[in-house]
Amino acid sequence: QVQLVESGGGLVQAGGSLRLSCAASGRTFSSYAMGWFRQAPGKEREFVAAISWSGGSTYYADSVKGRFTISRDNAKNTVYLQMNSLKPEDTAVYYCAASPVVAGTAWDEEYDYWGQGTQVTVSS
Repeated sequence: QVQLVESGGGLVQAGGSLRLSCAASGRTFSSYAMGWFRQAPGKEREFVAAISWSGGSTYYADSVKGRFTISRDNAKNTVYLQMNSLKPEDTAVYYCAASPVVAGTAWDEEYDYWGQGTQVTVSS
C-alpha cells in the first residue's frame, strides 16, 4: 500500500512558477514509477508527466514540455513537479500517482495509487 499526499499548490500569476511535492508513505516508493495528472473543471483528467522508478526516464505531455520538470528523491520518498512559465490553461487540480509499471507510463489505468490532489490556479 502506498499513500500519497500532494502539496505546493496555490494561486500564481501567468508566467510565474510553482513546485508541487508528493510525499509517499511506505518503504517501497522506489519500486514505483510516479506520475502527475491534472483535471480542470468540466474536463477529463489528463496526463502531465511521469518518471521511472530510478528517475532515469521522464515523459511529458506536449502541452507542458519545456516548462515543467518532474523529478524524484527516493531517499525522501518524494516526487516533485517544477512548473515554470505557467499559463491560465494550466489551472487544474493536480494529482500524483504511483504505478507498478516501473519504466513509467502516461496511461492513468496503469496507476494503482492516487493522492487527493492540490489546486493550482493561474491568473491572467
